[in-house]
Amino acid sequence: MRLAVEVWRQHDADAAGGFETYEVTSATPEMSLLELLDMLNAELVAAGGAPVAFDHDCREGICGSCGMMVNGRPHGPEDNTPACLQRVRSFSDGDRVRLEPFRGGSFTVLRDLAVDRSGLDRVIASGGYTSTPTNAAPEAASLPANELEAAQAMDYAACIGCGACVAACPNGAAQLFAGAKIGHLVHLPQGRVERYERVRTMVEQMEDDFGYCTNYTECVPACPAAIPLQAIAELNRERRRALWHQRKVDEAPEARPKGWLARLRTGPWWQSDPDDRPMPTER
Repeated sequence: MRLAVEVWRQHDADAAGGFETYEVTSATPEMSLLELLDMLNAELVAAGGAPVAFDHDCREGICGSCGMMVNGRPHGPEDNTPACLQRVRSFSDGDRVRLEPFRGGSFTVLRDLAVDRSGLDRVIASGGYTSTPTNAAPEAASLPANELEAAQAMDYAACIGCGACVAACPNGAAQLFAGAKIGHLVHLPQGRVERYERVRTMVEQMEDDFGYCTNYTECVPACPAAIPLQAIAELNRERRRALWHQRKVDEAPEARPKGWLARLRTGPWWQSDPDDRPMPTER
């Protein structure tokens, strides 16, 4: 197959960029888009030119590293498929293929097709931790989880954090991503201890780095993990619950502090305060 590959070239974040067109004459239908770029880069290096920079790692649709706009669509023409699994057979001989970096939200171009997606990492990091009792491994049946809720948690956990939802959204919103990250913990017992604080901090960070959702729903077909639109509804519900919970806490009279043993039984060891331990009776 002969393809005209139009690629965005940009030296760094501060440099001006532009499209450059290259002819690839020996592409095959079973090649992936990343293999097409590998072939193009081999030709550029052989000719003494600079290769096209792009993100990639596992090339199996798992890691979420690969990501680019292909003819104006995140990852490529096939819905719910990452760029590494998009095949050249989606195009016809003689077609023009335009490749450009993800844009939207806090994404900035680092070089060519590689972008800085650390805004997604900041959303995850703002969620903090989950409280897990240490010492011996607990009996599996000691943390009962509804089968349907566990399945829903696994569906949300499939999010690979590629950022295609942000790139697809006209507003550069990350609600689908944040909804998946919040939802998969909400449905499991381990994630419910810090439930409300996690929602508040993750939503605040998301709104600092990304736009607001206005239900364009462009994110759903772009998502390689096929995260459903229900994740955004889940995010909105959890946010309302967190706000209501905080309101009740603010309006409640000051409660008597828990003793160290009670906190030790209901949370991790670092929530206990040795200063609260009862002093031995003097004789």
